Amino acid sequence: MSHDDLRRKKEREYLLCGLAFLPLLLCLTNLRVLARAPAATIKSQDGVSVLIPARNEATQIIPALESVLANGTLVKEILVLDDNSDDDTADRALSLGDDRIRILRGTQLLEGWCGKNHACAQLARAATQPWLLFIDADVRLTTDAVNRLVALGDSPNAPALLSGVPRQITATWLEWLLLPLINVLLFGYLPLALDNGRSAGLAAACGQLVMVRAQAYRESGGHGAIRGRLHDGLALARHLRRHGYRTRLIDATDLAQCRMYRSGSEVYAGLMKNAVEGMAGPVALPIWTVLLAGAHILPFLCRGTALVWMARMASLAFRLIVALRCHQGLRTALLSPIGVFLLLWIQFHARLRHLLGRPVSWKGRIYDT
Repeated sequence: MSHDDLRRKKEREYLLCGLAFLPLLLCLTNLRVLARAPAATIKSQDGVSVLIPARNEATQIIPALESVLANGTLVKEILVLDDNSDDDTADRALSLGDDRIRILRGTQLLEGWCGKNHACAQLARAATQPWLLFIDADVRLTTDAVNRLVALGDSPNAPALLSGVPRQITATWLEWLLLPLINVLLFGYLPLALDNGRSAGLAAACGQLVMVRAQAYRESGGHGAIRGRLHDGLALARHLRRHGYRTRLIDATDLAQCRMYRSGSEVYAGLMKNAVEGMAGPVALPIWTVLLAGAHILPFLCRGTALVWMARMASLAFRLIVALRCHQGLRTALLSPIGVFLLLWIQFHARLRHLLGRPVSWKGRIYDT
């Protein structure tokens, strides 16, 4: 091998090291910034409207409601929007017999709206409390979640919107390979230390758990302003920031848990649904491919020199830290190269379908991305 070939090989190895150490170093910083909501005494008596959009959620709605009711008197009302379900979602919700539970019958989906945004907008119009807590029907709150969120929302310089990723419950192999990557992206690739809560470009949120001041929500236009967006949590946070409101992402691992999907096909379809608005954009996809493949795939494919081993150890250390922090299990960290490869495969698949003009399907509805 010539001197030039050796030099280029060494440069590639240094690049791999840099790509692998980047998320590790960001993660060590974000562990402090992406904090959990502390236990605190409530100073304000502002109540909470818990808002649950539900479309064919008969198997999920009772456990979701029971977890909300266990949060006590801060929960003044629980509104469930039965979004044209084909099952007995509404009847099951009413069977709990608590006066705080109200069932709204969803109107037909309007043109240009995504189903969840349409449901959330209807829920917000009917809500009466100063805080709006949007959760999905598959989310289970801990008994102190509402108390801690409201305390954080009433703290000095509190943001108008708080959101976090619940602990993801995974069972099938595609779930535990792919869903932990949500937190991998947040902890390892979002420079939260540079975020002042107002930059739309650095906004992040998870639609599974969003608490927002009702006044800020309504003044900014709420879900009506993002009616066509499939990535609802992220879009809402960015929208509020563009209107001058602060938002904040927290670590919600100990506030709630969620089994987002129930099969490998649901995982694939769910990630495809949000891909074009997330990682699979025309500019974003090449960047994410370099960042993720360079840090978490290529070091395990290249010949094991000292620099390549350093890259491997940095990649694994980062994945192990996130797995321990978010209770993900060790197998998702150890099989990280496979998980990242599958995630990128889905992004390229989504990008190709978008270029071909193919719509996406979710919960029986077709959306043109």
